Amino acid sequence: MLNVIILAILIVLAILLFRWGILAGRLRNPFVKWLGTSLSLLVAVAVSAVSLLAIIGLVKANARTAPVPVLELTGTPEQIKRGQAIADSFCGACHTATGTLTGGIDIGKHFPLPFGSFVSANLTPAGHLQQWSDGEVFRAIRNGVGATDDWLTVMSYTNAGKLSDADILAVIAYLRSLPAAGRPDVAPPDQFNLLGLVMLGAGLMPTGNPVMTGVITAPPPGPTLQYGAYLLSYQDCRVCHGANLTGGVPGQIVPIGPDLNLVKQWKAEEFITTLRTGVDPGGHILDEHMPWREIGRMDDDSLRAIYLYLTHMPDES
Repeated sequence: MLNVIILAILIVLAILLFRWGILAGRLRNPFVKWLGTSLSLLVAVAVSAVSLLAIIGLVKANARTAPVPVLELTGTPEQIKRGQAIADSFCGACHTATGTLTGGIDIGKHFPLPFGSFVSANLTPAGHLQQWSDGEVFRAIRNGVGATDDWLTVMSYTNAGKLSDADILAVIAYLRSLPAAGRPDVAPPDQFNLLGLVMLGAGLMPTGNPVMTGVITAPPPGPTLQYGAYLLSYQDCRVCHGANLTGGVPGQIVPIGPDLNLVKQWKAEEFITTLRTGVDPGGHILDEHMPWREIGRMDDDSLRAIYLYLTHMPDES
């Protein structure tokens, strides 16, 4: 609502500036006439451009949509255990601060510019998910769209949508098993400010990963190259470390991660220890933005699978 009010004020201001520019053109003093007309029209054009980009951004921010699948959730102990393993090693990075998956973290504060407020949801029954169907939760994970068709911005930026269908169901089963904890969610959780809308309208901010409606399957869990590839498909390592895991690039909205070919210099046990302690074999402390605590909660077989994948990457980017 605040953005709409600001946008309305900008549009009115642009109209007034254009009017003042026309009136200034009727003055008799040539210098005052030229200066008044030039400044009024120049500022009017700038305000109009900002307003137009903000309107485009507002449209983009409300344009994301995806179908809600019809699901049958069994919630077996094995499924819940699998869901907990995924949540502990992935979801917790954004949704756990003071309590398990209670959310409340404004991820927008970690962006290089103040684009707005993007608060992670409380995934326990104390949050909005208790009112969502299993299909709506599935859609939120797979495609970053909430139950009220709102764009879950940060969710759509992550690779959570690449979790297999079975693993998303496992996560939902685990979330349904949690006790209520923490505070209720803020509404709406994601709020672009004017700068964010303008940058979104100008194409300077991504509009999220493409919507996916097909079935995703995963290879059997184990210390294999194939399973390592799957784990890294949904873990957000590529967000910081680049599409090929060969290092981030200047200009990305998240911290720039190093080339992960460096893992080839480590032994498997050293890699596992690094993700369990936050200190690499050279004694360097991992960056605070690196979610090593969450990833380190994976079992040894999963970490060995990731190690296999990283040590079999091609050297060239």
